Amino acid sequence: MPDNASSTLPRRQLGRYLKEGRDAMGMTLEDAAQLMQWGKSTLQRLERGQSDRVRDVDVRELCRIYGLDDDRTAALVGLARQAAVKSWWHEFGDVIPANFSIYVGLEASAHRLTTYQPDLVPGLLQTADYTEVLARAANPDDTDSELDSRVRLKLQRQALITRGTKPVRLEVILHESVLRRVIGSPKIMAKQLRHLADAGTRPNVCVRVLPFAAGMPTGDQIGPFVVLDFGVDSQGKSVEPTIVYAENYTGDMYSEKVGTVQRYVQAYDIFQRTSLDESSSRILLRDAAREHERER
Repeated sequence: MPDNASSTLPRRQLGRYLKEGRDAMGMTLEDAAQLMQWGKSTLQRLERGQSDRVRDVDVRELCRIYGLDDDRTAALVGLARQAAVKSWWHEFGDVIPANFSIYVGLEASAHRLTTYQPDLVPGLLQTADYTEVLARAANPDDTDSELDSRVRLKLQRQALITRGTKPVRLEVILHESVLRRVIGSPKIMAKQLRHLADAGTRPNVCVRVLPFAAGMPTGDQIGPFVVLDFGVDSQGKSVEPTIVYAENYTGDMYSEKVGTVQRYVQAYDIFQRTSLDESSSRILLRDAAREHERER
């Protein structure tokens, strides 16, 4: 997808999901455009996130043509309504259904993920047991089948860092509190921390720990965030603007504003300077795993 200064995250994601829908139907651009009574270039601009005007009625009709279900249609219409914004607060269940994850689609397209996690192990590095404990707590009314599905979907995302071709680069800083907080049981924690230590030996994964001794290096309390970088094309230009994603209990913030992204990058740099190096972090992770085992 070519760089386009006028494009925005909602536009690009809308275009990406529409293209996925068209591809799933085995339709060419020409076929779909003809059904919409459009020229090929009109649909192509929409799929590339370059359309200046995105109408609800057009998105609904494309979703009908591609056989998308009501939830997916509602989500794409929600993206269409947010098409012009560059800094976006996504409140759960508001414009876009709560069961539709914008972040997962972005994550799958990223070249590098840089994340700070003060409370929990990031999803791409969670063990199945750790994931299950969190999923059960967050969704107490789920059946066993629904819970299994949630866990399976999260674990499937981990192929991004283990695949043989162009695995995503993952850089993680965990606060030491993540190592000490017991999720599920000491046994689950011991296994999880060893998994983190092992994952950090992969050439595309960096895991570092911000120790308690570092205090509050930014002087401000900062919640979990991910900076998503999408790489460059053959001419050295960004494929898509870098995005920062910040989680919150009632909604998520997505921003591609340069100033906002820079603030989070600067915070990460501060955390990085005050964190243990990779080798020392692995030692601490394994020591903490042994401590949890002794508590069993």
